[in-house]
Amino acid sequence: MIIYTALILLLILTIFISSGHKGSHSWIDIGPFALQPAEFAKFATALALSHVISRYDFHLKGFRNYAIVCALFLLPMVIIIAQNETGSALVFSSFFLVLYRKGMPGVLLFLSFLAIVLFIIVIKFGDPLAESLSQNTFWSSFGSIGLLVACILIFLTVVGFLLVFHHDTESVWFLIKILISTIVVALAINYFFSLSYCLFAIAFLLFVFAWSVVRAWRAPISSSIRTPSRKFFSLLAVFTLSATLYSQSASMAFNVLQPHQQSRIRVVLGMEDDPKGAGYNVNQSKIAIGSGQFIGKGFLNGTQTKLNYVPEQETDFIFCTIGEEFGFVGSFLVLFLYLLLMIRIVQIAERQNEEFNQIYGYCVATILFFHFAINIGMVIGLAPIIGIPLPFFSYGGSSLWSFTIMLFVLLRLDASRLER
Repeated sequence: MIIYTALILLLILTIFISSGHKGSHSWIDIGPFALQPAEFAKFATALALSHVISRYDFHLKGFRNYAIVCALFLLPMVIIIAQNETGSALVFSSFFLVLYRKGMPGVLLFLSFLAIVLFIIVIKFGDPLAESLSQNTFWSSFGSIGLLVACILIFLTVVGFLLVFHHDTESVWFLIKILISTIVVALAINYFFSLSYCLFAIAFLLFVFAWSVVRAWRAPISSSIRTPSRKFFSLLAVFTLSATLYSQSASMAFNVLQPHQQSRIRVVLGMEDDPKGAGYNVNQSKIAIGSGQFIGKGFLNGTQTKLNYVPEQETDFIFCTIGEEFGFVGSFLVLFLYLLLMIRIVQIAERQNEEFNQIYGYCVATILFFHFAINIGMVIGLAPIIGIPLPFFSYGGSSLWSFTIMLFVLLRLDASRLER
């Protein structure tokens, strides 16, 4: 906890003493080189999280304990966002996977995933339909595809929970009958009047919400399942209600994100075509990777990279250099080596006798996996550009030191297992 506290104080200090680097205030200039405390904060947070969860009197149950462990990685996350370093801040969300491995219900992880899916749906389809669709009288009555898709997703989630966790087919059939009835009524009313189908979708979700509350209140607490029925249905009710208010998600997100971050998200989702602006880096990166074909152009023979068409190719976009010079074969080899590294780290974590060592191993695995997955996805256009390095490939002293220290500490903890 001493290392964690020291890094938190250093992160706060960095905001005030940083001279700024491409709009980010996360670097400290020390003579001829610069230090980024956010990279070392990942290592410190992994140690702190391992220390708290591995305590003898600590159990990952109850709101208080969840608040403690979440605060450990949310605190540096908030501070780093204040430094205008969104990419490094998002890495801390990977610690959520560690909580799942140590006993967090899978329902919470699944709901988090659905929240991300809903956010993407809101950003992609939340606006009114395109002009070409709105000219059609049938499509124009829907108003927003995003709301309809969100309603369908929420309904399927409720049905899935009822079937998987409660095996309650009777309730599922009841909701399906109500859904069919709602669709019939909506079609009948729109035969005479032009009324948005979204209103019927919201009305149906409100009914599901009210029905969930009634079921939660009347259902007895069952010992045959992990989660009491009342708490389970209350969770569904809150989730359903939040989905009905989904339309505020886009405005809230775009009030927080900066204009260039908004443009990057729109480019990835295909909502904006800006090959000379926000989409330039990704466009040039995909051209470089595609031009490598199967075996590549050869070492130092890449045209897109060597002629500097791809910006930041030594750091964030270094994978496109591998793709252009070594082609599919080289790219596959790098991915395979990363997969072996992930498997090896998880194996080391699984064989630990001390819970602290085990949790720390999981933390290292999730951090490296997040860096690897997001960086590769960013380079090939599957994820927005958030500026995180590719471990052990990207140029950067702070990130290289951070990854190296994390692995060395893990190896030392594994060696201590043999000594005992």
